[in-house]
Parts: sequence; structure tokens; C-alpha cells
Amino acid sequence: MIETLVVLAPGLLGASVARAARARGVAERIVIWARRPEVRVALVDQPWCDEVADSPEAAVAEAGMVVVASPVTRIPALVQRIAQDLPEHAIVTDVGSVKAEICREARTSLADTAATFVGSHPMAGSALTGWENADPELFEGRTCFVTPQEADQTTAVETVVRFWRDLGSEVVTTTADQHDEIVAHISHLPQIVATNLGTLLGARPSQWSHLAGNGLKDTTRIAASDATMWIEILEQNRDEILRALKGFEDDLHHFRSALSNRDWTELRARLERGKSWRDGLRP
Repeated sequence: MIETLVVLAPGLLGASVARAARARGVAERIVIWARRPEVRVALVDQPWCDEVADSPEAAVAEAGMVVVASPVTRIPALVQRIAQDLPEHAIVTDVGSVKAEICREARTSLADTAATFVGSHPMAGSALTGWENADPELFEGRTCFVTPQEADQTTAVETVVRFWRDLGSEVVTTTADQHDEIVAHISHLPQIVATNLGTLLGARPSQWSHLAGNGLKDTTRIAASDATMWIEILEQNRDEILRALKGFEDDLHHFRSALSNRDWTELRARLERGKSWRDGLRP
């Protein structure tokens, strides 16, 4: 059990971490800091929060583990801000969906301290946002990437892995660079495809959308995601996303060529490969 768990900048993910930790008995004491004063006031009365701090520095004063849950572009600055106030041997992790740059900058910020940064990315979320929509079961059965580097203390990495498992996640450890390549394909590329399909259909007669079945709704569900969050992700993982897009464009070109040439054998093979992949996805 973590003696004092600190969650900084709790939105949906951060507040869900705190609620899950309380529900599962992962931490004895949970301290929260939110950037906006009105959120700090609202959190005071929440049963999953033992203390609301007025600043991130005050929040981490007795921390055993710190979870930084701010938007990806703000995580490095927040880690730098708390670096000199962390107790000795505190462990800092995050929930950012891009890892290489965050891990590099966070480790630089903690280089002169006895604290350790170990990156995390729980593949969990919702179309809803904000701490009010937090769910203590949000991480149940979901993949969580943990991205240590070779120089990290083994005990710190084990603690972060155990933490996410205790919240219900299935943990995968990999390097930060490999993580960014993986999520560019399995998370960021699907978002781009859904968004651009929505953009294309948005330029067609509006009644077309009302005639569609569940297939269109399923395919474009994530197009409803927050634009500000995705701009930050696209900026942070630009190079890997461009490589994923190039692969998708090449594959789509081959599909178009096969259709143009009436190559039904090739098209059937592609449709069957796609179906086989989809059938193999875990429930």
C-alpha cells in the first residue's frame, strides 16, 4: 500500500486514478491538486480525497507516489515544478498518451534529486471529460503501458507496475520510443481516420448521416473526441504519426488500384485479412 498518493491536475483520468485507489485500498492517503481554484473547492467534499492542496509543491511534500494527470504538453513543466519539493525516493509517473519526449524531459528535471520518474500510459478514457465523470472501474481490464529505461531503479519500476495492476490494468512494459510507435498505429491513426471520415461526410448533404446504420456510428465514434487534446497529441507524436499515415496511405492506394482494375481476388483477400484481424481482437 502506498502511504501517500498524490494526483496532480485531475481530469477524467486523474480523478479515476484517485477513485480507483480509494475503492481498491491501494493508498492510505490521497492528496489532490487542481489548477483551477473552483475545482479545488469542489474536491474538498469528495470521499475519495483526503486533502486538497493549494499548490503542486505543497501537494507532494509527503508523497510516496505522484501521478501527473495534466494534458501531455504540461506534464514536463509540472514535473520540473515539483522536482525540488519531492521527498527522497518518491516515485513520479504520469498518464500521458505520448511518452518519449515526456520521459526525457521529466528525467532531466529529476536528475539532481533522489526521486524517480517512470512513464505510464493507461489506454483508458471516455467521450466524457472532467473529474466529475471519473470512474473507479475505468482501468479494469485495460492495457497500461509502463515505459522504464535501463537506468531506472528496479524497485521503482516494480512499484509502478504493481500500482497499475492494483487498479485493474493489464500492464505492458516497453521503451518510450516503441510505445510511441505502437500508439501511433493503434490509437492515433484510428482517430485520424475517424476524424477525416467525419470531415468528408460533413461536406455531403446532412440527411445522408441520418440514413446511416450503426456501422457509421461505430466507425466514427472517436471523432467526437476533444480537439484540444488531440492537437497536443499530434504535436507530441508527429513523426511516428506521419510514418503510420504513410503506411495507411500506401495500403489504401493498393486497395483503390485493385478496385480500379476489378481485381476481385485481391479485394477478397484484403477483406478476409481485415476480418481475420478484427475477429482476433480481444473482447
